[in-house]
Amino acid sequence: MDIEIIEMAERKAKFILKNSSPAMANALRRTLLTDLPKMAIDKVEFHLGPIMGDSGKEYESETPLFDEIIAHRLGMVPVPTDLTLFGPQSECSCRGEGCPNCTIMYSLNKIGPCTVYSGDLMPLGNPDLKVMDEFIPLVELTDGQAILVYAHAVMGTAKKHVKWQVCNGVGYRYLTRITIDPDMASSEEVLKCAEIAPEVFEIQNGKLIVKCEYACDQSKPEIIKIADAIPGVSFEYDDENFLFKFETDGSLTAKQALDEALKILVKESMDFKDQISAL
Repeated sequence: MDIEIIEMAERKAKFILKNSSPAMANALRRTLLTDLPKMAIDKVEFHLGPIMGDSGKEYESETPLFDEIIAHRLGMVPVPTDLTLFGPQSECSCRGEGCPNCTIMYSLNKIGPCTVYSGDLMPLGNPDLKVMDEFIPLVELTDGQAILVYAHAVMGTAKKHVKWQVCNGVGYRYLTRITIDPDMASSEEVLKCAEIAPEVFEIQNGKLIVKCEYACDQSKPEIIKIADAIPGVSFEYDDENFLFKFETDGSLTAKQALDEALKILVKESMDFKDQISAL
């Protein structure tokens, strides 16, 4: 199995999975969707009672939304994840009590009138753990209202809850294998393909050749349909090579997500091999 990177941005990736199989492509897809670890807010403590503003004015600790709704919205805010600093609580020496090795603490303290955003979450300790998406609206406060909460972020995977899902829009398709009949490669009708899909075909020495085979998987389907109707040019699906793409929520970069998914696949494959050998 080989990977050829086409695009690798901060939050999205596109690549070709080569010399593989539909089973392995689907295993990678499912790993990206459900098995990647990330930090997410799992516990929220709401302050009850009056809150004093800087001017000495007293505010009511209440919002237009139920606490459960705000807690759910906080849970869905992407939290930056450093897999070298944090681990699951179940494997931590604190035995799930919560410590700097498995838990990130955030505070949220706002008085109305205002809109409370995800950027108002302040990490306690390391300022580098501030959330990247700062303009996710959480709740609207009117005059006299205020909110004070402490949120605990821990590591998990999407197998337990979607708030721990790193990747979205994960999908793949078979690459298209293009065949040009050599006896018809110089015919006028076949040469028109270079005008129909110039990103896919080009003309060399009076004959049509394939310039970039996987480019046809990014072209408009109607263009490929027209080219496929021309005698001498045929398109077939290749079940050993796949065009893959996905995006992340920002908790991990696209490169980190792909690297971690491949590590998980290798580890699970080795574990499965050992279990088979033990039978």
